[in-house]
Amino acid sequence: MVLLNSSTCNFDWKPDNFNFKSLQEEQNTLYNLSGINGILVMFICNHCPYVNSIEEKIALETDRIKRLGVNSIAIMSNDQSSYIEDSDIGLREQIKRANFNFPYVVDSTQEVGKLFEAKCTPEFYYFNNLIKLKYRGRLDSDGKKSSMGKPELYYAIEETISKGYCSTRQYPSIGCSIKWKN
Repeated sequence: MVLLNSSTCNFDWKPDNFNFKSLQEEQNTLYNLSGINGILVMFICNHCPYVNSIEEKIALETDRIKRLGVNSIAIMSNDQSSYIEDSDIGLREQIKRANFNFPYVVDSTQEVGKLFEAKCTPEFYYFNNLIKLKYRGRLDSDGKKSSMGKPELYYAIEETISKGYCSTRQYPSIGCSIKWKN
């Protein structure tokens, strides 16, 4: 596994809308899924130890930001043939084990991962109510630890909702590289 850092935030970038069908059989679009105060897009997978160690934190934080009017979506862009844990069956097991309460999408063409210029798992992108990027980085200051550190993503979302921008420093996420197809 290659350890990578995510890239810096390209503030106000707006992704193209895309259709999806989640592993939970939900059909929707990115824009329609957005809550009243925006959407959190996460690139995660099931084989990455960085993701595995923070699954509980992901479940808790996505539930907490939902109360702020921000919906969440997880995208798995890895080449599924690289890791059996990232198969549809493995990802469904992860949803159940981790109590994920958001659509989980397999990006089999890897087009969404490339659109977002995703670098690693986990990686978190917060888009405001206009679907403009306001945060790109890690979940919290404790990184791979299962304990919750300073909830940097949550604070960034709160500040963006109240002020329209995020003034706090954004730290890159650290994790396993996206497994691109040859």
